[in-house]
Amino acid sequence: MRIFVDAMGGDFAPQAPVEGAVEALRRYPNIEITLAGDLKQVEPLLKGCDDVRGRITLLDAPEVITNHESPVMGVRTKKNSATVQGMLQLKEKQADGFVSAGSTGAVLAGGMFRLGRIEGVERPALAPFLPNGKGYFLLIDCGANVDCKPEYLQQFGVMGDAYMKGVMGLEQPRVGLINIGAESEKGNALVKAVYPMMEQSGYHFIGNVEARDITGDQADVLVCDGFSGNLILKFMEGVSGTLMGMIKKELMADTRSKIGALISKPAFKRVKKAMDYTEVGGAPLLGVQGAVVKAHGSSNAHAFSCAIGQCVKMIDGHVVEIIEKGMARA
Repeated sequence: MRIFVDAMGGDFAPQAPVEGAVEALRRYPNIEITLAGDLKQVEPLLKGCDDVRGRITLLDAPEVITNHESPVMGVRTKKNSATVQGMLQLKEKQADGFVSAGSTGAVLAGGMFRLGRIEGVERPALAPFLPNGKGYFLLIDCGANVDCKPEYLQQFGVMGDAYMKGVMGLEQPRVGLINIGAESEKGNALVKAVYPMMEQSGYHFIGNVEARDITGDQADVLVCDGFSGNLILKFMEGVSGTLMGMIKKELMADTRSKIGALISKPAFKRVKKAMDYTEVGGAPLLGVQGAVVKAHGSSNAHAFSCAIGQCVKMIDGHVVEIIEKGMARA
């Protein structure tokens, strides 16, 4: 199994992608990795990894599609970028998966125009895992499609259902629609229109889920348009950081609290780990003809390693094939 890694994407590139790739190679002995980027910067970072060096292939891809340029133009003009090269290798079956922490727009554009969509899929979607107290749920879409039609949301349900079956091993994932009320007649024109479509979709549709119940383990897949999904994602990240900061401050406020904090330290570590996005790694781009994972832009080495692990699970779980079958049925 070969994973193509964009070594130049992300806030801490190339160090985080390179170190994350090395960590992943040590965790997964059955994979090989193509590291693409500016080799003058990448090669010096591979010192001290002789145990896995034989499973790393370097590809010179000096061009970088930044967050400050048009993603579509970047994909069209920067053919020597890791994003374009990775999508082409995935399309030509020279790689089995692609991971990048670079421009989200570039990954989406590359997936659509260089790799191609699964037949029947109108819009690919980004679907991160988020904590719900008992485990994780899949939020789809989280920003790839700001303006949506009912057909898009109905297909998001098909793709989310397929991912949870293939990667998480759930026999019958619960698929919910994010709305302002539980009743079917609630919501704006978009969610009202898609509700009956999701009822007839073939997956296990549980109806509307209100915002206060998003983290209440009511659904395994939560469907929404990309505008709402991105707000939810960023809000949860912010609340998580604020709460952890408040808890730490209060635990250090006085002697009694410090003693309690010392006793409770293992429990707080478990909570912090459960809320830590780096343990998840990234968001799969569902609906394209290959296993593509978009890692968080601020990913450190461990987060990047987890994103590669998520890509491995997508490949092993035959997610693309399951989505193809689901779309054919739909």
